[in-house]
Amino acid sequence: MTLLTLLDYGSVLVFALSGALVASRAQLDIVGFAFVASLTAVGGGTVRDLLLNRHPVFWVGDSNYILLASGASVIVFFTAHLVESRLRWVVWLDSFALAIAVSAGTGAAILTTQPPIVVVLMGMATGTLGGLMRDVVCNEVPLVLKQGELYISCAMAGAITAVTCIAFGLPTRWALVACAMVCWILRAGSITFGWHLPVYRSRPPRS
Repeated sequence: MTLLTLLDYGSVLVFALSGALVASRAQLDIVGFAFVASLTAVGGGTVRDLLLNRHPVFWVGDSNYILLASGASVIVFFTAHLVESRLRWVVWLDSFALAIAVSAGTGAAILTTQPPIVVVLMGMATGTLGGLMRDVVCNEVPLVLKQGELYISCAMAGAITAVTCIAFGLPTRWALVACAMVCWILRAGSITFGWHLPVYRSRPPRS
């Protein structure tokens, strides 16, 4: 099993768990759990593969991804009531999934010999779009758009780290590890310490 396949499996599992927890907050039935978990798990990777013209899309070529996401959703359906703070679990699971998925998307773009800017954008898309779809479908405020939080910027920083490491001759495997680490450390810092970017504030017009 290749590194990229492992990263895809890892991101699918963790994103599926976060998606199922969001489904529990929305009080959906078990089919709704499976749908939201699968959407979260494969949404970003699907967009990535379509944009990179990779055929078949990763979960179409290997249905085990959907089975994994569905299985995770069933487990959460029967255990979510045991979790004291589901929102906090969602936020932290999402942070791990973000780091893994950004690394997977970045690696996939590198494998298809894309230019650096496309590599960065594919890493960002893979890491963020599944969670965005999840939150929109479940009527949650998207984590990706929460005011001032480091989220998309974490994905961008991770992908840029990978591109920079490869430019300096680091093997792709270690560049992707560095990508995931930078992405997660920034996201964890935002959650724990409130790290954020400046937010635009409109000023009242002068009289």
